[in-house]
Amino acid sequence: MIKVAIASDHAGYRLKEFLKENLKDIVSMEDFGTFSEESVDYPDYGSKVAEKVSKGIYERGILICRTGIGMSVVANKFKNVIATLCHDETTAIASRAHNNSNLLCLPGLLNGELAIKIVRLWLETPFEKGRHERRFMKVKEIENQNFK
Repeated sequence: MIKVAIASDHAGYRLKEFLKENLKDIVSMEDFGTFSEESVDYPDYGSKVAEKVSKGIYERGILICRTGIGMSVVANKFKNVIATLCHDETTAIASRAHNNSNLLCLPGLLNGELAIKIVRLWLETPFEKGRHERRFMKVKEIENQNFK
């Protein structure tokens, strides 16, 4: 069973809890907060998960805020993190198959059942390699140039 680091801000709290409860049959999630709907700053929680993924402590991570945008901005500041904002099944599949995403960002506004489908697809879809690997390696090269 894959271990996934997960966190949210206050706007993503309910969806985070829903996912933890409804996906425990396929994934083991370690929750890095927040633990209520009391207002917090998303960078504080996004950085906890992104750091764990960046260092290879967790193979994958999930971050949730109201739109998913803030969490994706924070997560992509970390070396070795490919954070993708997914809002439907198509983007979930492409984020893995084409971009080799290791951190999924979700809008807290998503319907819970759709979010489950997105997470399942994201977890199950392999990286296609081929032409996508060439492109992925170009992104890694850019990352290495800018994280010296």
